[in-house]
Amino acid sequence: MLKFFIILLIIAPLLFAAYIWLAFQYSYSDGERAGFVQKLSRKGWLCKTWEGELTLVAVPGSMPEKFFFTVRDDALAAKLNSQMGQRVAVTYDQHKGLPGTCFGETEYFLRDSRAVTNP
Repeated sequence: MLKFFIILLIIAPLLFAAYIWLAFQYSYSDGERAGFVQKLSRKGWLCKTWEGELTLVAVPGSMPEKFFFTVRDDALAAKLNSQMGQRVAVTYDQHKGLPGTCFGETEYFLRDSRAVTNP
């Protein structure tokens, strides 16, 4: 019985780590959204991630939709901070099923951003 318990203590964390790795390797969806970065802040007690808000305005004067996202890369967060106040297009991956908020408060993880110029 002790041998079974020890094996369980070894296998359970390995299975959990494999699940987390798979959840980050395969995205549920990916895409691009354009809008204005309204908020970007570094949050978390132990696991610090950048959490942000992109306002999507389809028609001037209409109620804006908010797109909440997570940034794990400090260089991308600095790039977004420098693009604050400009219209930007962000590329994201959606990862469903990540446990807790240590990996990010949202399921949308940004990969890149670029400034969008109006014609």
